[in-house]
Amino acid sequence: MNRRRHLTRALWSLGGAAILAGTLFAFQRPFREYPGIEYNDFPLPADYQERTEYVFARLMYPQYPGVRGGFGFRGGADWKHGYSMWTQDYPRADRHFMLALRRLTRIDARSVEQPVDLDDGDDVYNWPWLYAVQPGTWRLTDAQAAKLRDYLQRGGFFMTDDFWGPQGWRIFEESMQRVFPDRKAVDIDNPDPIFHTVYDLNDRYQVPGARYRGTGITEKCEGCPPAWRAIYDDKGRIMSAMTFDSDLGDSWEWADDPTYEEKYSALGIRIGVNYIVYAMTH
Repeated sequence: MNRRRHLTRALWSLGGAAILAGTLFAFQRPFREYPGIEYNDFPLPADYQERTEYVFARLMYPQYPGVRGGFGFRGGADWKHGYSMWTQDYPRADRHFMLALRRLTRIDARSVEQPVDLDDGDDVYNWPWLYAVQPGTWRLTDAQAAKLRDYLQRGGFFMTDDFWGPQGWRIFEESMQRVFPDRKAVDIDNPDPIFHTVYDLNDRYQVPGARYRGTGITEKCEGCPPAWRAIYDDKGRIMSAMTFDSDLGDSWEWADDPTYEEKYSALGIRIGVNYIVYAMTH
């Protein structure tokens, strides 16, 4: 019964989100696409120009000097034009996940993502949801950190994924401490609403990258257990959520591959759905 009341409140809030979304269409930049480090020719869905109430926005960012990312990739000097670590799993993971979101919820979502650059004036404020992959390789400028802080304090939601081990966390935290010098990421307690908005995610486990198919090992580094962390605002709302030592992006990207176990994609998709609905209702 409590779950039903919570769902009713969520649906009312989603209605309000749809009204808000209508005010954003006139200001959002048109769809754009960049070459990725894995894909340069992934099919473009027919609805890529549709105006919908929700769009999956992927953060573009400059890389930390000298740090290796996926596949040993080092580079990204021209990160504003793609072929940089922010494009890991892009765009296949985003588009697969949007297919799942459209099937599992009634959210009116576009089938394509939107790359968002914090340096593009006020553009980030038109995208209430923001996702970054491999933030263990990023390095925000002071101006980008300040804008991300303002975005989150105004009600935006930022999800980070696929970064591993002490070095990955240190590099991630270096930039986030400039975003929020006075706030720390903490582990999310199991009763938190973000784990129960749509699915009850009491039984969470590490979501591996695709390499585990050949190794049988879910960790990307030795002794790296999964963690679900967040930065909260003063009212207890999660502003930024981290899936640390897990790779949800790969669970979305390989969801249609029979060699990638269904249980990992199932959890990865459910976490993503919960986080989006939480962001739209809190």
